[in-house]
Amino acid sequence: MSLRFHQQITRSDMLECVLCHDAPCTKVCPHLDPAAMLRSAWFENEKVAAGKLPDQNPCIQCDAPCESACVRPGKVAIRHLMTTLHENVKPYLEQPLPSDADRLRTDICGVPLENPFLLSSSVVSSTYDMCARAFEAGWAGAAFKTICPFEIHEASPRFSAITGDNGTLIGFKNIEQLSDHSVAENMEVFRRLKNAYPSKVILASIMGRTEQEWAALARQCEENGADVVELNFSCPNMADGGLGSDIGQIPELVESLTAAVKSAVRIPVLAKLTPNVAAMSPAAEAARRGGADGIAAINTIKSLIGVNLHTYVTAPAVHGMSAVGGYSGKAVKPIAMRFIAELGKNPALQGMHLSAMGGIESWSDAAEFILLGAGSVQVTTAVMQYGYRIIDDLRSGLDYYLMQKGMSSVREAVGLALDSVSETTNVLERDTVIFPKFHKEQCIGCGRCELSCADGGHSAISLNADRKPVFHAKNCVGCHLCVLVCPQKAITPGRKRVAIPRR
Repeated sequence: MSLRFHQQITRSDMLECVLCHDAPCTKVCPHLDPAAMLRSAWFENEKVAAGKLPDQNPCIQCDAPCESACVRPGKVAIRHLMTTLHENVKPYLEQPLPSDADRLRTDICGVPLENPFLLSSSVVSSTYDMCARAFEAGWAGAAFKTICPFEIHEASPRFSAITGDNGTLIGFKNIEQLSDHSVAENMEVFRRLKNAYPSKVILASIMGRTEQEWAALARQCEENGADVVELNFSCPNMADGGLGSDIGQIPELVESLTAAVKSAVRIPVLAKLTPNVAAMSPAAEAARRGGADGIAAINTIKSLIGVNLHTYVTAPAVHGMSAVGGYSGKAVKPIAMRFIAELGKNPALQGMHLSAMGGIESWSDAAEFILLGAGSVQVTTAVMQYGYRIIDDLRSGLDYYLMQKGMSSVREAVGLALDSVSETTNVLERDTVIFPKFHKEQCIGCGRCELSCADGGHSAISLNADRKPVFHAKNCVGCHLCVLVCPQKAITPGRKRVAIPRR
């Protein structure tokens, strides 16, 4: 079996694991930190987890107290998972783990970053204690929750979500607004953070109502320790019109407000833009004309989640009413990548820093955004679900990847995927078909491939008497629906054939 298949086994066996805080399995294990290993496997960081294992598998002779201590006793095969990492991943490691993380060092518009990972402006970066804990955990900086000079009153509840079969959040909706602390209180937080953590980067997310308010807020933030100003032109949840995403949809406003802030401060200025547009380049180019040093994107996408079939109210319901809110999480990642690629390929924006966000959970998510042109990445929803601790796998996974690729700096990876991206499909080669390859030893005979190909494809698969797939090449057009639906990952891209031109 391939290494890729073994890694899928590792994660699928983990579906009952709830990734505990202060996990009981680690407390009773005399040999390992199984909770950290399980998190690494969950966040696509199996190689780093395996690289930390001792040469001899300590689980073989162990009676697995970790499994009896588990909050779901008998549900999570911890010993099997550790053994899988040891026997099926560790022997295939191409290189030993890096001895340092120097290759992760980078910058945001000239401001040094110890790694490219930042908290995005939200509840996860809204108090001194929260930012301090994040900095202690290893985050390089934080975009503080948006500061404004007007009063904020939040609704309750203000979150809702679409969940996967195992309860994880796939899509997340919020109707939250800005910081509900006063400007003076937030300035005190900035001073304390900069005094306690001078090497960490503070991005001051701000929002005003007039050019004068925007400029005054930016100046205050700079005077109290902010390293970068981030202009929130993108919040979709503002109670009053003419704020947030209303600005980001009007390039002229983006330009004038950016210019007002830029004239008031010496520190770098980022414009945080809305995805609630057909194209982001007009607003981004306007921000550049206004003097912006970089772009942050994407903010959340306007959305509704569900309708209660009995009350007829969408979620979250607030005393019988709800509202359009901002959508985030893993589900928005493809949309976010599309916008980052658009900005990365735009020659009018060359040289501007791109700080990307939208669905980032794992190091590989972050790496994809970097390859599409991002110089830094920001995270919120994954932190809300899994905690600041995810920085361990974000850093170590990206570091190991860069080492594997022979890169001495994260900067070397920025934009490497842009040449392969086109806004239209007319550049695609259409003269060959890639057939699927069936790994029958991995097949369990579920018949999903036959069903999907018959009802959603081109009837190129049937099952034999042993419930194994039979491939009918003459019908196959190489769509790869079967590759995607196979729950065992037992179908992969295979050989090519020259397509017969259609009349």
